[in-house]
Amino acid sequence: MNARAMIERFDAGAIGAQLDAEGYAVLPRCFDPHEARALARLFDERAAEPCEGGRMPASAVWTEPGTGERLDFNDDLPPLLHAWRAALYRWLVPVANRWHALAGLDSRFPDELDTWLDANRRAGQHRPQSHLSRLREGDRLALHRHEEGEQVFPLQVVALLSEPQRDFSGGEFVMTEQRPRMQSRPMVVPLALGDAAIIATAQRPVEGVHGHYRVKLKHAVSRVRGGERVGLELLFHDAP
Repeated sequence: MNARAMIERFDAGAIGAQLDAEGYAVLPRCFDPHEARALARLFDERAAEPCEGGRMPASAVWTEPGTGERLDFNDDLPPLLHAWRAALYRWLVPVANRWHALAGLDSRFPDELDTWLDANRRAGQHRPQSHLSRLREGDRLALHRHEEGEQVFPLQVVALLSEPQRDFSGGEFVMTEQRPRMQSRPMVVPLALGDAAIIATAQRPVEGVHGHYRVKLKHAVSRVRGGERVGLELLFHDAP
């Protein structure tokens, strides 16, 4: 499915309202099962590719024991994800600008992803962050967020490229939200094969008694109890 057709299946107003209320919104079946499994296979296919034409290839990284493997796409996103990322950015810019306004921030995001990435580079942020993760039995991803650098887009996308209870067990996608003087709020985000979720990257505005204030969020994947889980994180800003 092309990126524009995929996005037009969803109600932008309803997605924005859920992001405001929860800090995440699920997009069911963004990828059909064939597309999802083809993306998951990139873990082995792209890691083995030689560097051609001077480009920076995807690179496979063994992380700390128990945290699985990561495939960094660097500057070489596959065509499907390249088009999807640009289209989703345009779709999410109104939400991102509204969140900045509610938080009392003066900066606003440009309409096009390329313009925003140019601003990243001028700020010294040259390292793409989009990647695949592969977790096997006993692996997990600890709570984390992607807020490195001065230029941070407040939304990102995660997707599940394996089928729960068939390809793997455990491995739930979870988020926590930390509000001042309150206990952290845990959330389990239900994802099926091919589902994606738009999530707050690191912070979001929440309405309080005296106006809006910002809360901090992190996300993680719980321990995989069996099988193999492949997931995608798609970021809209580069890191230093």
